[in-house]
Amino acid sequence: MSTNTDGSPPSTSSAAATTTRDWIFPSYSFVHSTHNIRRTPRRRRFSSYHPPPSQQFNSTAAASSTEDASNSFTTISPSYRPQSSEFRNYQKSTRLVAGRPDDPAPAPVRSNDAVSPETRSAYLEKTFSNFFRGGLRIRPRLAFSVSIVTTVLSSLLSKNFTLHKEVTQLQGQISKLNVRLKLCNLLDSTDIYNSTLHDVSLDPSKSLKIAALLVSIMLLVLPLFFLKYVDYISSSRRQIDNNSEEVSLNKQLAYRVDVFLSVTPYAKPLALLVATLLLICLGGLALFGVTDDSLADSLWLSWTYIADSGNHANSEGFGSRLVSVSISFGGMLIFAMMLGLVSDAISEKFDSLRKGRSEVVERDHTLILGWSDKLVSSRIVCPKLKRKPLTFMLLGSLLNQLAIANESLGGGTVVVMAEHDKEEMELDIGKMEFDFRGTSVICRSGSPLILADLKKVSVSKARAIVVLAEDGNADQSDARALRTVLSLTGVKEGLQAHIVVELSDLDNEVLVKLVGGDLVETVVAHDVIGRLMIQCARQPGLAQIWEDILGFENCEFYIKRWPQLDGMQFEDVLISFKEAIPCGVKVASSGGKIILNPDDSYVLQEGDEILVIAEDDDTYSPSDLPMVKDAKFLLVTPLARKPQKILLCGWRRDIDDMIVVLDASLAHGSELWMFNEVPENERERKLTDGGLEIDRLMNIILVHREGNAVIRRHLESLPLESFDSILILADESVEDSAIQADSRSLATLLLIRDIQAKRLPYREAMAYQTHRGSFSQGSWIGEMQQASDKSVIISEILDPRTKNLLSMSKISDYVLSNELVSMALAMVAEDRQINDVLEELFAEEGNELHIRAANLYIEEGEELSFYEILLRARQRREILIGYRLADTEKAVINPPAKDERKVWSLKDVFVVIAEKE
Repeated sequence: MSTNTDGSPPSTSSAAATTTRDWIFPSYSFVHSTHNIRRTPRRRRFSSYHPPPSQQFNSTAAASSTEDASNSFTTISPSYRPQSSEFRNYQKSTRLVAGRPDDPAPAPVRSNDAVSPETRSAYLEKTFSNFFRGGLRIRPRLAFSVSIVTTVLSSLLSKNFTLHKEVTQLQGQISKLNVRLKLCNLLDSTDIYNSTLHDVSLDPSKSLKIAALLVSIMLLVLPLFFLKYVDYISSSRRQIDNNSEEVSLNKQLAYRVDVFLSVTPYAKPLALLVATLLLICLGGLALFGVTDDSLADSLWLSWTYIADSGNHANSEGFGSRLVSVSISFGGMLIFAMMLGLVSDAISEKFDSLRKGRSEVVERDHTLILGWSDKLVSSRIVCPKLKRKPLTFMLLGSLLNQLAIANESLGGGTVVVMAEHDKEEMELDIGKMEFDFRGTSVICRSGSPLILADLKKVSVSKARAIVVLAEDGNADQSDARALRTVLSLTGVKEGLQAHIVVELSDLDNEVLVKLVGGDLVETVVAHDVIGRLMIQCARQPGLAQIWEDILGFENCEFYIKRWPQLDGMQFEDVLISFKEAIPCGVKVASSGGKIILNPDDSYVLQEGDEILVIAEDDDTYSPSDLPMVKDAKFLLVTPLARKPQKILLCGWRRDIDDMIVVLDASLAHGSELWMFNEVPENERERKLTDGGLEIDRLMNIILVHREGNAVIRRHLESLPLESFDSILILADESVEDSAIQADSRSLATLLLIRDIQAKRLPYREAMAYQTHRGSFSQGSWIGEMQQASDKSVIISEILDPRTKNLLSMSKISDYVLSNELVSMALAMVAEDRQINDVLEELFAEEGNELHIRAANLYIEEGEELSFYEILLRARQRREILIGYRLADTEKAVINPPAKDERKVWSLKDVFVVIAEKE
């Protein structure tokens, strides 16, 4: 039932209102439809008015009113437009209900206003009447269009789903039919049935594939969320406590990863393996989700994409291609990292081999620790080549002597480890001009103070270990040698070798022996050279004899046991070896003490060993006693020692030890002149600091002169023609440079000889003598040679090239310090017992080498064998080991054919081992 705007019930004759309502809704077709039923009118969605439940109108009355009105009219003219007052009132009410902008909105009814119930009821009835009259008239075309579009879309979507489902079913049927078609060719019906069921079961469900795809995506994105979470936690901690010094979580994780990669030996290959497996798994899951293949086939296909990035070219479909390209891209990254790891490993291995970091797998080898001028004499910097100093290789006497010693064994192995580059050491050794005679020299770069480096050169399996002194300060060099000995004694596996340590200062010997104990044998280089120089100054020509004995090229010392000699007296043992000369006995009952030049009556006991001078350890053996004629004793009274006058040019750090040896060797009343650049007021302090007590000198008197040994006018202030011996030392200020020290010594030698030649009246006295060599008496070298007959000059030489110059000129005797020390080191390395022999021969007391005149043993023109002269020497408690003929320049040690008789001259000299005078 509708209402008018004034609240009165509508008239049945009011055609305008009825016509207006029927023209808008319902339509003509709807009115005459047989399906028309009564309905409660719906509320328009765009209406702005929503009455409360208490004010709802009677829907039944409204429905009946609508039904009556629709039955009253059968035809409606579209052009009909009522213009009555009722129609105008209806439009106003419609605009009021629809909320049109051209009509003012009715004032809202407030709950607190004084409105009567009748007025409120009339107002509500009027409003809802207008709404059902014209409210649903608004936008009919839009509603119709929306309904049509919704219907079409719904039908299309339904059709799409239906077609998709049919296609899926058809594909499944086709695959099953294909399987059955293939199985029809088989003969066994049971196998056909089973295979059909198996193949049908291989078709994975779509839900499982979707789940696999989602899992792969989730696993791929999960690290990103984890990193974001770590950053969030770190930033949150910083915001909470700005003053906190706690390290952020991301830095801690980065540190842990860094430590893992640094500490774990195989961290990088392990990480690469894990990354490869993860990529295979993720790629396999993704392929399983986007393709129809099984999971196993997808995993294998993922591996093929990783191994060969070109395999993804045959992929079909957008999803499959996207996943395969992603896997191939990851595979390229993995193989790039793998190639980098392999390349780094190969480069590191070659670098390790090139720099000498690999382990030496040797046994019974000789290990040399250090690198000094015994191997390389000096390094001279060329101004034109600023990059690297040029290395002038001289004679590596230590390696040469070891190679000669191993020649009888078919060669040996020498390992050199130093804090030098392996390539440089090999290059330096390769330039040495001598034959290694089958000995292999292996270089390794490392520090002898590090146990890992010592283990790298198989230190526990070495036969002998030689620790070389470093160039430079003596105390620093000996301190490093001491630390090296400490490192060697700390080897866990233990040492089966003895340690030969080269020291620079005699005062440090006690400390090194204290640390090393019985394993250590020391060779004090400066002490050995100083004593050799003193011996050579007193006995010219002794330097060449020492070179023959210390080197392995000629004859050297050997100790060996011969059981067949037990019970024999030493005088018979002397002539029992045709290829060797016995010099002493190693007494077993005395704890292995070596006795040089024992008594003839000493009887060999069980366990005693014989010390001999021989060419090699396998070249001699005892033989039957030869028939030797009894040697008569020549009573010759030795001349009393006369005081001597000796000059020392230069200053050495161990000059105080040399003074002590000279005081024990020279006769009482001898003078020792010291000529150097050290101020005289400082010399006594330095000598006292070195341990010398000047007041206790018994046989010599010190005379000090200050000057430069290479300045002629300084040398001319000295009485050079009055000295019996002159010792030119490698001065302390230049001894670190071999060439500079030798140049200074050579200049001093030439100046002294020239001054002597001009002062001595040698021309008339020496006119009858035959000139030596190819130099005439009128030449300057000839004059110096004649002047050298009046005094002996001993020069300390460091460079072998300087030695060759002096040996050709014959104007001076020499002591090749580096070469002699290297020979001593090599000999002690081969047999540590020889060190006791050398120490006694160099000591102030005991036995030493002497050069004796022939008149002590023979008469002019007498024909004797070497054995007979040896027995005559035994009457003087001496052991004859060689001789030098008058017309030769080189002595013969351990001569062959000792039983052959020959005529001797009084100008010949003999080399013996005897007690110090």
